[in-house]
Amino acid sequence: MNPMHLGALHGVEQALTIGLAFGPFVLLALVILVRRRQDARDTGADEQEQPQG
Repeated sequence: MNPMHLGALHGVEQALTIGLAFGPFVLLALVILVRRRQDARDTGADEQEQPQG
């Protein structure tokens, strides 16, 4: 039995397919970027609070 091809995808369908394929990776990269910035800011605040000497 041969699978039937329904033809080319519509533009909206192509966008949804690409979004589903790459969207989770883009979201993960954004979360990592935000968390690293928060960690760097928290580390900088901790260093300023410690007394010098």
